[in-house]
Amino acid sequence: MPTERPEISAGGEDLALLGLLQLVSPALPIGAFAWSQGLESAFELGWVKDEASLGRWLDGVLDDGLARCELPVLARLMSAWAERDGAAIVGWNDWLAANRETAELAAEDARLGAALLRLLASLELLPTERLPDPAGYVTVFAWLAHARGIAPRTALLGFAWAWLENQLAVACKALPLGHTAAQRLVERLRPSLVAAVDAALSRDEEALGPILPGLALASAQHETQYSRLFRS
Repeated sequence: MPTERPEISAGGEDLALLGLLQLVSPALPIGAFAWSQGLESAFELGWVKDEASLGRWLDGVLDDGLARCELPVLARLMSAWAERDGAAIVGWNDWLAANRETAELAAEDARLGAALLRLLASLELLPTERLPDPAGYVTVFAWLAHARGIAPRTALLGFAWAWLENQLAVACKALPLGHTAAQRLVERLRPSLVAAVDAALSRDEEALGPILPGLALASAQHETQYSRLFRS
């Protein structure tokens, strides 16, 4: 079985930070750029049509989606990896899969997870513990964040940042949104990312679960959308 590289097990804060930057980089070859998470259909339906409405959409997805689903589960998965709790890893991986409300959202999580695993195999960074089958993207992200010594709160901020950057890239291609407008949204939404992480880390398990009917409807609509650029 592949073993952890020495710099991962012995690295300090600088290496952990660089590892996080690599993990959330748009250049990471896992195909995240191909998915819009229902945003392309929100454009087509007229729900999102300019900078202001996009900001409201993203704020809503942060509050009622990431802060209730991916982010708190990412923290729990990192803890499970640290404790080598295989049952918890499988349980949270399955919980996330069950909360993907459309075929496209489920496919995104599974395919990004598989792509990240292929990359880790080529870098000899696969975990020695048995992985769920299939392992979703958040589960694999949690493994690598743990293996690189990234603090859970920092990992959650990085995950949220990567999500925001991808959503803005979608808008720049499909809305279209200008790059200056995208940077204005970054400035406005940075506090929202911090607030989402704070909420995720304080949320009890009974309060978990996305509340995003609009996103689910947009994602379902996208499955039969006539003209599209993205896979979701």
